[in-house]
Amino acid sequence: MRKIHSDRAPKAIGPYSQAVESRGFVYTAGQIGLDPATMKIVDGGIGPQTERVLDNLQAVLEEAGLAFSDVVKTTVYLTTMADFQAMNAAYAARFGDHRPARSTVAVSELPAGALVEIDAVARTR
Repeated sequence: MRKIHSDRAPKAIGPYSQAVESRGFVYTAGQIGLDPATMKIVDGGIGPQTERVLDNLQAVLEEAGLAFSDVVKTTVYLTTMADFQAMNAAYAARFGDHRPARSTVAVSELPAGALVEIDAVARTR
């Protein structure tokens, strides 16, 4: 197992890696809308938070030499399903025509008061 770390994504706020590579896949930790420079959740609600989450995931994937086009599965965690459409719009804009498998679940709470968290599994090249 190879640990992956990007300085362009928030540092881990617990005993885990931003991502690990194992047996041809990269597994990311869940990313929330933390700005890596301030380690604070971005303002503006679900849209800007989702965009920041995707920026963070992109940074981690790029550190592994990968892109969103290599992602095969994501899991999205929302604190309210009322945010689904806004999250989905930001997600669709970033993934374009690439459509990895995805699960979206509602949770009661996320770290740091985040509204959304996303993790990803990507295949290595």
